[in-house]
Amino acid sequence: MSEWQIGLVIAVSFLITVVIAPLFIPFLRRLKFGQSIREEGPASHQQKSGTPTMGGLVFLLSIVVTTLFFVQLFGSIGAETILLLLVTIGFGFLGFLDDFIKVVMKRNLGLTSSQKLIGQIIISIIFYVIYAQHELSTELSFGFFSIDLGIIYALFVLFWLVGFSNAVNLTDGLDGLVSGTASVAFGAYAVIAWSQGLDETAVFAFAVVGAVIGFLVFNAYPAHVFMGDTGSLALGGAIAVLSILTKFEFLLLLIGIVFVAETLSVILQVWSFKTTGKRIFRMSPLHHHFELGGWTEWRVVVTFWSVGVVAAAIGVWIGVWNS
Repeated sequence: MSEWQIGLVIAVSFLITVVIAPLFIPFLRRLKFGQSIREEGPASHQQKSGTPTMGGLVFLLSIVVTTLFFVQLFGSIGAETILLLLVTIGFGFLGFLDDFIKVVMKRNLGLTSSQKLIGQIIISIIFYVIYAQHELSTELSFGFFSIDLGIIYALFVLFWLVGFSNAVNLTDGLDGLVSGTASVAFGAYAVIAWSQGLDETAVFAFAVVGAVIGFLVFNAYPAHVFMGDTGSLALGGAIAVLSILTKFEFLLLLIGIVFVAETLSVILQVWSFKTTGKRIFRMSPLHHHFELGGWTEWRVVVTFWSVGVVAAAIGVWIGVWNS
């Protein structure tokens, strides 16, 4: 892929999103697909109640259309594209069911945790079956060396896909937070995939960058639409797949440091409260801790974006240097 082809992929996915979103948002409003805000969250968030959700459908459509078109234009559709779209669409559909139950059936928590987990596991197993059939690498990279796990790699894949889909989902709590951090993280893996000559993977990643930046136009504070679980679960699963296909799995802990920190804050908060009866943070996930500490929502978001940019830049340097 040349630089102009990369620019074209990003531009097309961006334009599809910004053209469709203004048509889709009023449609969601007419259907009364508004977000219900949980009462235990920060009080300032109650004013967001009724903001249209399921906006992830917009950029998912853009990602799928752009990826299929340009992968076919630049070459042919292979295993990489199939695996990436399988997880993206699969996790997106699971998130859609969760959102649908919340806004239409008026069950604020959506799918139960066990239902969601079972769905994630099934999609992850299907992913690994296809991955294994194409005899793709079962080596787990630690940067300077790798270990071939063989069939045990399946357990890692299961943990990785489920873990990061939930991590991104937990991060999606402030206007534009996931849109910004995800565009940076996917951009980092796009550059790494491109440097490795993985054109199919790079096309997908650059398509995500353009689509999510386009969505950010409508999702930045104050948000006119939320991506919902439809978007966050899909993005989390997709970024995990990118780390697997580029064989820089553990680099995602750096590139996706915001997602990791948000998840750890929840784990530590629950552990601390159950064992000591005390909370480590004012509220988890981590972004709420800073909000309750007096930071404005925009300050929290921009700070987290900045951390993501620095981490992604370091990740790209490591990934390209070791490619």
